[in-house]
Amino acid sequence: MSGPNPEFKPLHKICEFLNALHIYTDSARENVTRYIEATHYCSHVNENLRQCLIYDSPKKEARLIGVEYMIPKHVFLTLPDEEKKLWHSHDFEVKSGMLILPKPEAADPHEWEKAEKDAMKEIVGLYGKTWHFWQVDRGDSLPLGYPTLMGSLTDSTQIDLDSVLAKRDVRFDVNHRTKAKNRGDIEPHDVHPLADSWWGKAVGK
Repeated sequence: MSGPNPEFKPLHKICEFLNALHIYTDSARENVTRYIEATHYCSHVNENLRQCLIYDSPKKEARLIGVEYMIPKHVFLTLPDEEKKLWHSHDFEVKSGMLILPKPEAADPHEWEKAEKDAMKEIVGLYGKTWHFWQVDRGDSLPLGYPTLMGSLTDSTQIDLDSVLAKRDVRFDVNHRTKAKNRGDIEPHDVHPLADSWWGKAVGK
């Protein structure tokens, strides 16, 4: 466009780059783990709300496939029970080493590892609500149909992390098992029973 460059002020608030797997909740209800790698670019709206743009990769031609909102436990507890069922926990994402903050090339590895762990200590207790608009893993060339509610993995039996994270770990030069070990002293989060509701329905089948 001609004229002065737009300021893109909301985008200037983005301060966090996360990578993790998201699961399709409709499949989880049928005891099927359908997943997609999700690249998050997050901003902190205030101390009680984070919002993330979800892309299918960190490349410049990446497609915007969804959004995620994150809130702390004390805000989650104020939600109606039916609303709570739409939110997911981050405890397993953090403790398994699956959730990472990819390191910038110029960053010192040891300093970045410490910064990442500090971030994980905050995220482990947050609840997320995620909608994906574009099922690129299905081969869709456009965002089709209605948004899909997404969730998180909560247990090592739901997926073979070594297999599904192999290429991701190589790409970002990380090892999720090493990260899991390094995060062993992060206090586990007591997940509310209404969160991650889709897995409960799967267990009941």
